[in-house]
Amino acid sequence: MDPPCTLWRNPDIPLFSQTGDFMLGGIFSFHNNIIELKPTLKSTPEPLNCKGLNYREYQVAEAMIFAIEEINNRRDILPKVSLGYKIYDACGSVSLAIKAAMALMSGAGEADSSTLQCSQQSSIHTIIGQSGSSPTIGIATLVGQFNIPVISHFATCACLSNRKEFPTFFRTIPSDYYQSRALAQLVKHFGWTWVGTIRSDNDYGNSGMATFIKAAEQEGICIEYSEVIYRTNPRENFLRTVKVIKMASSKTIVAFASFIDMDFLMKELLLQNVTGLQWVGSESWVSAKNVATKENYRIFKGALGFSIANALITPGNTGLIKFWENIFDCSFNNTTSKICTGSENLQQVNNLYTDVSELRIAYNVYKAVYAVAYALHDLLACQDNQGPCMANQKDTLPLQKINFSMINGEYINFDINGDPPARYELLNWQLNVNGIIDFITIGFYDASLPEGKQFIMNNNSIVWASNEGKIPKSVCSESCRPGTRKATQKGKPVCCFDCLPCAEGEVSNSTDAIHCMKCPLEYRSNEEKDQCILKDVEFLSHDEIMGMILIIFALLGVLLTSTVTAVFFKFRDTPIVKANNSELSFLLLFSLTLCFLCSLTFIGEPTQWSCMLRHTAFGITFVLCISCVLGKTIVVLMAFRATMPGSKVMKYFGPTQQRLSVLTFTLIQTLTCIIWLVKYPPFPQKNINSNKEIIILECEMGSTVAFYIVLGYIGVLAFVCFALAFLARKLPDNFNEAKFITFSMLVFCTVWITFIPSYISSPGKYTVAVEVFAILSSSFGLLLCIFVPKCYIILLKPEKNFKKHVMGKMQSKSL
Repeated sequence: MDPPCTLWRNPDIPLFSQTGDFMLGGIFSFHNNIIELKPTLKSTPEPLNCKGLNYREYQVAEAMIFAIEEINNRRDILPKVSLGYKIYDACGSVSLAIKAAMALMSGAGEADSSTLQCSQQSSIHTIIGQSGSSPTIGIATLVGQFNIPVISHFATCACLSNRKEFPTFFRTIPSDYYQSRALAQLVKHFGWTWVGTIRSDNDYGNSGMATFIKAAEQEGICIEYSEVIYRTNPRENFLRTVKVIKMASSKTIVAFASFIDMDFLMKELLLQNVTGLQWVGSESWVSAKNVATKENYRIFKGALGFSIANALITPGNTGLIKFWENIFDCSFNNTTSKICTGSENLQQVNNLYTDVSELRIAYNVYKAVYAVAYALHDLLACQDNQGPCMANQKDTLPLQKINFSMINGEYINFDINGDPPARYELLNWQLNVNGIIDFITIGFYDASLPEGKQFIMNNNSIVWASNEGKIPKSVCSESCRPGTRKATQKGKPVCCFDCLPCAEGEVSNSTDAIHCMKCPLEYRSNEEKDQCILKDVEFLSHDEIMGMILIIFALLGVLLTSTVTAVFFKFRDTPIVKANNSELSFLLLFSLTLCFLCSLTFIGEPTQWSCMLRHTAFGITFVLCISCVLGKTIVVLMAFRATMPGSKVMKYFGPTQQRLSVLTFTLIQTLTCIIWLVKYPPFPQKNINSNKEIIILECEMGSTVAFYIVLGYIGVLAFVCFALAFLARKLPDNFNEAKFITFSMLVFCTVWITFIPSYISSPGKYTVAVEVFAILSSSFGLLLCIFVPKCYIILLKPEKNFKKHVMGKMQSKSL
């Protein structure tokens, strides 16, 4: 009976193989690409051929072989048991990687194709590989159905941590989830908030960049552009990417791409001499020796990126015939003039295969082999004296539970998702004196540490892309200094903004503030708008020039009034003093002295007592003053009427009535002021609304109505006095002072009529100054207009200060 399934042609032969009690499979891309064929329906498709040797993959394969041979020579691990291997070439192709996995599971290559059955059980217990995430996804999806573990040394896609889809997948390199977040923190650390991104168009690039962009957004980083590259894309795609890079404003580029894809982009960047940009790379290319050449350094000077820890392992086995022929430019057949002998010396070769200074990836393979060995060791010891547990094909290697340490002290274990601890070194490309690029470790990232302590910089001697030797700037907008706030530009990312100055009374004391904070009521913003300072308190002070001038004029008024009083007292018995009631004249001079003095209460810092005193003293003294003037005016009118025959008018307005009238008028104002002080007393108040820059310390009226009643009462008396004086201005009397009273009241009324609008419109301390000016002006008007003419006659024209002169004048007037 024919078998249900047989291979229809000879199977692929592994490039490296060695028999053992337990077989390990290896799948690596010894070539970069496959040669594309155009099959037809007329002939059987030819086997796929590969091109472009990848020396790094040869090195990792040698690391696998070296680890297996080292374990076989040890007695503490797998005693009396040997490990073997079969290693296939995937040529950087997903389909060939899956084909190699099927060959390993089916045991192809071990028997003649005519007798091999597809139902034969696999002799491979674990597969190590692949380097790329996309091929590894295909392998893990396939072999996971058969409970065969897959351990990758360089597949970093975060998607492979999904245990439901990849139940038997493990890896010795951290997931890109952590690397992407580490790159975002690195970019944020150096203040690069405006970056461009480039990724490979595969699972590795797309998944890693998606995680980076998400983490970058959380860190406040904006992406100017996001370009996609892949090795099989036409050159026009790479030219377009280079054009985008050259036209962009960002100076930092984050490239999450495989080293093969980056190699194609580098060639175009070199051709167009795109220099001076700060590159931040993923592990695939930033730690690749075949990329870090002196020629590429011109473009990627000072490149930064994370990589797994380095190690030193001496490679041993040599392998593929094509590899040998390529290295020594010879052939094992007779087709060329130079024939390979097989005894050529590898020590004379200097390439990526023989360079053992960077064995980060090879060390991951080395760890993977040891993980399998320790798992096998535990499995074989699980049933004492009953043979190996592997006899039951349903049992799988206990990789999830292994925990061991390497020679260098590194602990190896896997978490629930099959991932190792995420630890990285931060590398910086630096050119040494020999023209060779060194990967200098300048920091570390350990995801197992607490948040905020995961990223550590331990070396400041970083080489930057710019020739200035300073950290490059890569921002859409410069940071907003304190005193301004950020305002996002319409239609652009949040990293593109304008810096608007804070409004008056608002501050921002941090860089890149989103909002300005209002200052407390008694504070204002300084000129820089970065801190609140106490507002200046403003009042009419004794120490300022305006206050001093007003004080001088007030004291001058007191002095003049005192001088006039002294003159009048000395010449009190003369007709010009005795005329028109000298008692009222002295009372008027006393009230004017009080008027000058009450102006001083308006100058200085307002207090409770000064606020109560200034307006009431002003109201009472001015009423007393106007009452005296009004009494004198009435006396003039009555005196003229008394000269007429049969007139008895003076009997009704004699000295007693004059005193009572002054007392009555003054008492009315006094009672009004007492009621005002009792009910609504004035008080000092800080006015913060009139001027945002200063605090005006002023006296609040308490009752505006009461203030205007007091002022209105003075105005009514002044108007009545002015009217009577105007009527008496032409009376025939040498000593008639009605015309002088008219002038004085005209000045008085003019001053106080103009006072009201000026008082209302004047700001701050100038309001008080206007009020003081009105008091002094009206007081000087009364003093000068009423008393200076009399003093002039007394002192300079004494011949006119006689009753005979007065009587003579009156008689001439009568004739």
